[in-house]
Amino acid sequence: MADSGFDDDFEAGDDNLVETLAELDDDLAEQRATALRAALAEYDLDEEDAALLAGLEGGVDGIQLLPALPVVAIVGRPNVGKSALVNRILGRREAVVEDTPGVTRDRVTYKAEWMDRKFTLVDTGGWEPDAKGIDKSVAAQAEIAIDLCDVVLFVVDAMVGATSTDEQVVRLLRKSGKPVFLVANKIDDARQEPEAAALWNLGLGEPHPVSAIHGRGVADLLDEVMKVLPEISAVAKAEIGGPRRVAILGRPNVGKSSLLNKAAGEERVVVNELAGTTRDPVDEIVELGGKLWRLIDTAGIRRRVHLQQGADFYASLRTSAALEKAEVAVVVLDVSETISVQDIRIIDLVLESGRALVLAFNKWDRLNDDDLENQDRRRYLEREIEQDLAHVAWAPRVNISAKTGRHLDKLVPALETALDSWDQRVPTGKFNAFITELIAEHPHPLRGGKQPRILFATQASTRPPTFVLFTTGFLDPGYRRYIERRLREVYGFEGTPIVINMRVREKRQR
Repeated sequence: MADSGFDDDFEAGDDNLVETLAELDDDLAEQRATALRAALAEYDLDEEDAALLAGLEGGVDGIQLLPALPVVAIVGRPNVGKSALVNRILGRREAVVEDTPGVTRDRVTYKAEWMDRKFTLVDTGGWEPDAKGIDKSVAAQAEIAIDLCDVVLFVVDAMVGATSTDEQVVRLLRKSGKPVFLVANKIDDARQEPEAAALWNLGLGEPHPVSAIHGRGVADLLDEVMKVLPEISAVAKAEIGGPRRVAILGRPNVGKSSLLNKAAGEERVVVNELAGTTRDPVDEIVELGGKLWRLIDTAGIRRRVHLQQGADFYASLRTSAALEKAEVAVVVLDVSETISVQDIRIIDLVLESGRALVLAFNKWDRLNDDDLENQDRRRYLEREIEQDLAHVAWAPRVNISAKTGRHLDKLVPALETALDSWDQRVPTGKFNAFITELIAEHPHPLRGGKQPRILFATQASTRPPTFVLFTTGFLDPGYRRYIERRLREVYGFEGTPIVINMRVREKRQR
């Protein structure tokens, strides 16, 4: 049944609704809700209904400091199998692996465990001497990883042997003074072990022959690492259990990594004009607005996952996984370019995941000049926002410049507002009173001579706010949108999607 325009009939709303609900006695509201709930006994309810009506409450985690986990960094020149070793240690395909050298670009951290010992595993891009452009940035990240770890796993391709690049990495490792394990990778069987023995010449002690792909020798290597790995890291920051998790999303090259670097106050992520530089999700604890936040920078999402190949395909999957781990998403939009189908698709991905949402309009400083071209772009941008982003008009908007840090401070209030809304709960008594007033204000229209009734309403959960309506019939989508719009007018819910579910129930047969 078409519902076009139905919710448009109720644009104005009743301004008295807020006052009516504010004046309503809480005890009286709860008594009315209890009576409505009791009346549901006359209807056929299932086990899921009973569990919902039992009223499960959720809580919000606070911030707590945990001991800093020891850090193990994996370094080496490109394409020696570092990311494959990461996946073998983790026991799952987490790091992007491809035969092409240079797939890993940032230093990426993972939580790992071996023999009941928890530690942080750091994967790095390939180190090369005299690197230029993006390769120079990648090498710098590897050098930082060596400084910020407790133990180094130096991976060498044993079938190729020690190269001049490997020898330069050795000099770098000696300067660091960190315990180093020489990992002779790609030794797939016992017949190839003499190839590993040749690596004694590097002067780092006994080579550990392993096959990262097949797992051969990795357990023995980890047993040796555990003997020297400290219980508490000497270099890592204290672990934070509880900062709100923020995913930074956007299509390639809109400034996501620049935003993370500016917030972190350091070159935490490789930034380059080349679109699609970031491939693995990178996260960092940063302090903004006097609070700690866990920011996750993600690979730019491209047009269609099935059209992507290799590393880009897996990067899109990592981005979706990062969004699942986040609580709020900051979608970065480039104001100098037209809002695209990709931008809309990324926003829709956030809505589907049920995460809170903040829109960050980046490169705003480019629109500050008063020349005619910028005035036109500002005018067109407002029109694009009005037309293309109407379905997320409730999301806070922040105009920033990630490169200069301008207005970055405004991001924190927007994040706090979105997360508060995401956690918001409307008491059952007040919500039923709201629904009752709403129906009195605008009853659901007749359909086939019948009018569906809302028997009882409750907020089933938060994160995102999810409401359940027990009804005698199907509510038109337009009427559900009308309920959502009035919910936002009365209770705010700025920055969070709202889910309204229906449970159509029939009276029991006597």
